[in-house]
Amino acid sequence: MNDTPETRVRLERWSADDLPLLRRINAPEMTDHLGGPETEEQLLVRHRRYQEIDGSRGRMYRVVLLPGGEVAGSIGFWEQTWQGEKVYETGWAVLPEFQGRGVAAAAARALVERAAAEGDRRVLHAFPSVDHPASNAVCRKAGFRCAGEVDFEYPKGHPIKSNDWVIDLGPDTGDTA
Repeated sequence: MNDTPETRVRLERWSADDLPLLRRINAPEMTDHLGGPETEEQLLVRHRRYQEIDGSRGRMYRVVLLPGGEVAGSIGFWEQTWQGEKVYETGWAVLPEFQGRGVAAAAARALVERAAAEGDRRVLHAFPSVDHPASNAVCRKAGFRCAGEVDFEYPKGHPIKSNDWVIDLGPDTGDTA
């Protein structure tokens, strides 16, 4: 991956207009490590959920490459309970024509800043499959630390072995109950 300082992105709030992007992300080659493509019905539910997630519960974004303004993928953060603690989880997808250019790492760094500023959780986790070297490299390049391998389920009912990548977001201002 060629993650150069010139790689710049802007995160824009997910909107009703982003359904075509979600459909592109749902391609078999994009969902290989995520249990495969979803049905159209599942995509519509996901799209609504992406539009509704807001504020301290999390947020979804489209990733825009600068300076040209091309939409390169998606990224977001959402609430999750992990090992009894309320945390944020993140995930991303970069379209094939933008992969290998440092877009995902730049988006992940921008997302860490947003989650720290907008959210109220102390840590952000990412759980890429252990056999997904590109996503694990994104975590490393974005400043996450690997807390080790864990058993994870994604999608629900589909067990996988993941790496638990963690980054500190600052003081926890939310309740932990």
